[in-house]
Amino acid sequence: MTDDVMVAIDAGLRKHIAGDRAGARDTFLALWQEIGEDGDPLHRCALAHHLADVCDEPAEELEWDLRALAAADSLTDERAQQYHSTLAVRGFYPSLHLNLGEDYRKLGDLDAARRHLASAREKLDALGEDDYAAGIRAALEGLAERLG
Repeated sequence: MTDDVMVAIDAGLRKHIAGDRAGARDTFLALWQEIGEDGDPLHRCALAHHLADVCDEPAEELEWDLRALAAADSLTDERAQQYHSTLAVRGFYPSLHLNLGEDYRKLGDLDAARRHLASAREKLDALGEDDYAAGIRAALEGLAERLG
């Protein structure tokens, strides 16, 4: 069964990857209006996660990344696996905490940034040994370097 919201999120992501940040943002914000603060946690997590990436202001990026984390906290593996059988919610956390660490670094809250870096590192065992995991690990090392 096709998840129309996830298809629409993917369409917005493809706009962003193609360089159309404004179009992606418009797509994502329209979807957020449809699903709302109390919508499906998988939809809210994915949408907020991608919406943060098309924000120009670090404070707004933080707001969306916090929404993504809150949605993940209410998401079950069962729901995630309805979308894709290999998904486990614990695998979302390294990326979510990485993004929050970077948000707080940009905003100058280095203590919060370090806490999220530590949280991401603690959860790395949820990732496999694929290209995605390697990218997350490299990004965490980059954040650690920027934090000193």
